[in-house]
Amino acid sequence: MNLSRFPRRQYTPFATPVEKLERLSAALGGPTIYIKRDDLLGLAAGGNKTRKLEFLMGDALAQGADTVITCGAVQSNHARLTLAASIVEGMRCHLVLEQRVPNSYNKKAGGNNFLYELMDAEGIHVVEGGTDLMAKMAEVAEDLRAQGRKPYIIPGGGSNEIGSLGYVACAQELMQQLFEMNLKIDNIVLTSGSTGTHAGTLTGIIGMNGQIPITGIGINRKNDRQIPAVYDLSARTAAKLGLANPPRMEDVTVFEDYIGGGYSLPTPGMVEAVKLLARTEAILLDPVYTGKTMDGLIDLVRKGYFKDCENILFLHTGGSTTLFHYYSDILP
Repeated sequence: MNLSRFPRRQYTPFATPVEKLERLSAALGGPTIYIKRDDLLGLAAGGNKTRKLEFLMGDALAQGADTVITCGAVQSNHARLTLAASIVEGMRCHLVLEQRVPNSYNKKAGGNNFLYELMDAEGIHVVEGGTDLMAKMAEVAEDLRAQGRKPYIIPGGGSNEIGSLGYVACAQELMQQLFEMNLKIDNIVLTSGSTGTHAGTLTGIIGMNGQIPITGIGINRKNDRQIPAVYDLSARTAAKLGLANPPRMEDVTVFEDYIGGGYSLPTPGMVEAVKLLARTEAILLDPVYTGKTMDGLIDLVRKGYFKDCENILFLHTGGSTTLFHYYSDILP
C-alpha cells in the first residue's frame, strides 16, 4: 500500500511504543497483554485523532483551506486535536459541540473544554443532542465563505476514508514493529466508536495479509448500527487504496456490552479498568473511550474469550485529558 501518494502532514516524528504490561497481565492471570501507546502521539496531549489529522490536514492544505470546521461531543478529544492541528498549520478553527447529555456544556469546565479556551478556538457552536451535525457544519462553512474564507469540513472523529488512512499507516507501523521485536500478536483490541480507527486498522492489517483478528469494543452504538458502519468505512478506505482484498463484513467484530447507559456515561467496569491500569502500570486511560475498551478487554479475559497462551495488543487511543473532568466518578 503506497500511502505516500496522499497529501500528509507529519505530527509525530517517531513510531509510538509497543510495551509489555507485565503487572496487568499478572493481575488478570490470563494472556500476556501488550499496549501500543498512541496516547503518546503528537499535538496537544496526543491521541488517535492525531494520525487521522495528518491526512485530513494534508488534504485541507492541498485544497487551499484557511479554516477547519469539525464536530464532537462537549469533551471531544477530536475537537481538541483538530484545534491543535489548525494552530500548527496557521489556520483557524470552528468547533460544533453536541450536548449528547443534556446541559453538559460548560465553558469553564476542565478537561478539553479548558483546552478549547486555552488554545483560543475562533468559534464554538454548542448544539443540542440529536442535531444534524453535518448540516450545522455546512451552515458554519457557508457563513465563512460569505466572509471570503475557505473552510474545510472534517467529520466527527475524523472518520472518513481520508482520516482512516492514518490507521492504515498505524497498521503498517505496527507490523514493522512486531517484526523487529520478533513478537507474535494473536488479537488486537481497540475502541470502536466513530469507526475511523477500527476501519483503518482493519483495512491495513488485511491489506498487508497480517492475519491478526481485531476485536472492537463499542462505546456509543449497538451492533446493529456499529458493525455495518465499520464495514462501510473499511470498504470505502479499501477502495481509496485500490486494494484487491478489502475487508468483509465477517471480519468486523464488535462487543456492545460495555457501553452502559450511553456514550460518555460512566460504568463500574470503566472505573475499575481506569484504576487498575493506573495502579499496575501508571498508564492513564480516559473515561469515555479507552476506559470502557479496557473494561471490555478485562472482562473478556476473565470470561476466557482469549487463551492464556495468547499475546493480546491493546491499542491505547489516548484522551486522558478528560480524566480531570470525571474526578467524582472515578474517585467519589
